Amino acid sequence: MTGIIPSHLRDAEVAHRGVTELVVVDSMHERKRVMAERADAFAILPGGIGTLDEMFEIVSWKQLRLHDKPILLVDIGGYWAPLRALLDHIIDTGLPVRRPEDCCRWFRASPH
Repeated sequence: MTGIIPSHLRDAEVAHRGVTELVVVDSMHERKRVMAERADAFAILPGGIGTLDEMFEIVSWKQLRLHDKPILLVDIGGYWAPLRALLDHIIDTGLPVRRPEDCCRWFRASPH
């Protein structure tokens, strides 16, 4: 397993010590770029603002056809249900966006 982390977070001792490879980059922007280049697919686990930032960027890149990698939203215990409702609302307003299902595979993971 590979971890990609900006040096300021590594220096704050946030780095996961169990990874096989730890790639240290200069910024969050570079982190996202390197993750996108090295990934075969994207699995979005429950997380916070940073996770949403990364998710929306990778979904936007897919809609712009900058990549064609699978995107999985791992909806453990309904964590992402409010986000899915928001995306449905955005689509229902008639804005020219593709349905999230066109670019993501939504599924519920077992809470076990």
